[in-house]
Amino acid sequence: MNTTTINHTRDLNTGAEIASQPTVWKEVYQLIINQKPSLKSFLAPILALKDLQIVLAGAGSSAFLGESAKTLVEQKTGKITQAIPTTDIVTHPKLLSASNKPLLLVSFGRSGNSPESLETVELSDKYCREIYHLIITCNKDGKLAKYAGGNPENCYSLVLPEKTNDKSLAMTSSFTSMLLSILLIADLEQLEDNKIQVESCIGSAKQIIQQKERLKILSTKEYDRVVFLGSGELLGIARECSLKLQELTDGQLVCKHDSFLGFRHGPRAIVNEKTLMVYLFSQDSHVRKYENDLAYSIAQEPRGICSLAVGTNCDTEENNSDRQSHITIQANSSNLFYPVAATLIGQLLGYYRSLYLGLDPDNPSVSGAISRVVQGVTIYNK
Repeated sequence: MNTTTINHTRDLNTGAEIASQPTVWKEVYQLIINQKPSLKSFLAPILALKDLQIVLAGAGSSAFLGESAKTLVEQKTGKITQAIPTTDIVTHPKLLSASNKPLLLVSFGRSGNSPESLETVELSDKYCREIYHLIITCNKDGKLAKYAGGNPENCYSLVLPEKTNDKSLAMTSSFTSMLLSILLIADLEQLEDNKIQVESCIGSAKQIIQQKERLKILSTKEYDRVVFLGSGELLGIARECSLKLQELTDGQLVCKHDSFLGFRHGPRAIVNEKTLMVYLFSQDSHVRKYENDLAYSIAQEPRGICSLAVGTNCDTEENNSDRQSHITIQANSSNLFYPVAATLIGQLLGYYRSLYLGLDPDNPSVSGAISRVVQGVTIYNK
């Protein structure tokens, strides 16, 4: 295939769903504004519980958004917060009940029909002494969304706009919209004031989309390994980006993620001449010092490792301009929701690489090994 040619004939949904996110986030924000009174009525007495703990739960991408959100949720609510995948809870339900304290289980699900997600809410009702459910889903007809109907006293279901319910296999708008939702809900008292944070996030996403040509060109480079690095809340985004690229290329690219400092302790061994390094730089200038040290170290290697630097005022030196790309985002350094926008990097890289490989981004799994809603999971009674 010509290295400058990308086939768009198979793409029906994925590209549009990625591009629509800034507009969709406005609708998500307005939805939460409209439901603020009912959300507050439900959550206020729960958050007032002295020993309350919060668990953010989902499977796959829905679990990774919990990883990215947990620090801010804990800071804003003042409650111990964990991100535990439903895939862990199903096999080890005592992860929920070990503390024997009141628990707010926040369940994320695009379809709301994943067997692990449904089993998790049922296990929590069975094993937890005092349990409350906040369900955030993109499918009004899903089983998770309907779960609240049978449990009106201890369950609240937030169904996001239909546009968030991606038709394509890979989660794009659904991921970012559910992530934005929990970040807004965690700081519900400041919801109106946080409109400027939402607008800043939208602005960052638009800047990434405006520079998509760089990602399109980068997708044609000869690499077969990709490593995404992020610190703090961006570590969860790095993980989601790595999954997105791997999903959309049907596993033809080996993708990994790590923190900048963690990457030095062994995982750096994966880097070879056909590796693309993607640096999701922090907005925090102190954190970025550590990040720049690693990026600079890799840039000095004689192997000429290909890299993409993403963030505000990237400080890495461009010694080999043909091997290094920059996506500059002039974001407010205090923007709480920047990780939502940063997710588009993995989505766009995956989308363009999928097209370049001649795959259908809407359904890239040629063998059918992965599907929009996971198949083949048997739930066993314990």
